[in-house]
Amino acid sequence: MSKSWIISSIVSVLIVAASIGSILYINRAVPQQLSSKVLLADATASKASATASGSQKLKDVIFTTQKKVVMLETEAGSLGSGFLYNKQGDVITNAHVVSGVKQVKVKTADARILTGTVIGIGTKTDIALVRVPELAGTEPLQLSSQKTAEVGDEVLALGSPLGLQNTITTGIISGVGRDFTIDPYVYRNLYQISAPIAPGNSGGPLVQADTGEVLGINSAMASESNTIGFSIPVSEIQDTVQQWSAKPMSELPEAIESADEDIEPSEEMSEEEYGEYIVSYFYENLNMQDYVTAYSLLGSNWQGHTDYAEFRQGYMNTGYVSIDSITSTTSGDQVSVTVQITADERKDNTNVTSMYKLTYVVGYENDILKIISGKGEKVQN
Repeated sequence: MSKSWIISSIVSVLIVAASIGSILYINRAVPQQLSSKVLLADATASKASATASGSQKLKDVIFTTQKKVVMLETEAGSLGSGFLYNKQGDVITNAHVVSGVKQVKVKTADARILTGTVIGIGTKTDIALVRVPELAGTEPLQLSSQKTAEVGDEVLALGSPLGLQNTITTGIISGVGRDFTIDPYVYRNLYQISAPIAPGNSGGPLVQADTGEVLGINSAMASESNTIGFSIPVSEIQDTVQQWSAKPMSELPEAIESADEDIEPSEEMSEEEYGEYIVSYFYENLNMQDYVTAYSLLGSNWQGHTDYAEFRQGYMNTGYVSIDSITSTTSGDQVSVTVQITADERKDNTNVTSMYKLTYVVGYENDILKIISGKGEKVQN
């Protein structure tokens, strides 16, 4: 889990380029429940054709990759992610996820609960290796053969943010060679990514969208925005994990005090950040045409007025939408999340671009965060 000390420290050690603000979430639609009855039509034929030609391949990559990603939970209840590294059942994760423990609970994509043993952990490098005997013989994820990724490469970030297992977010490599130190760990040559991540993503893989090969290990996020994350390139840690796998540590180092300040996920992010993440995650699922997951994020009242068939149908012929800004405020136990979007719409056989301002109410239902309601209005260009 990306702990609060990691999240809060990023701001003081790194100034993120202002240009990254333009690299934002992409989604496919605006909910039909919106009071303005916003309907988004098909994108241009060329964009639709390009998406159609690559969508099945992307789905194949996701389907194959997420089977090899696990959720890790310590006895104290802290959560993180990891991925299968070799056929010996070794799982790569972050050191701060498993610091101070020998055994860890491993939950697989098919809902099995297994036990893993930490066989290697860094004290300066935020990397650890967990051996899970029951996973031995399983085909692992492939590490990328390229030395470094390039700015603009399309990527997928996999993990269990906020305990939501099998979460996939999309983005690009938005920066390379980022360096900083967050005591006790030293981070070098990090990838900066636009794929949204949150606490629980730590240790999960960053993979190439076209091949599924692992480029990096998701390790931290900027506290001012969950749209900016940082991943350790696999090229930086391959030698280390190979040594641990061949010769596990006989004794693990003592827990590092700063890394052992484990807290529950709900305490690591503000209510506003949780609300913004859920809304962004909702859009990400629409972008990947995962309507089932997107629908599950809606509150019971919203679902009561719109069944799944209607919900899905409302997005079948929609175009692309980019979120230009996202802000939130708290009122009682609910969060109001406001987003402004630019939408490509198809009207009367013509493609037009429109802007909308949308507001969602996010709150808890049975201790699960849901999108309770939404409304929107068109903004003059």
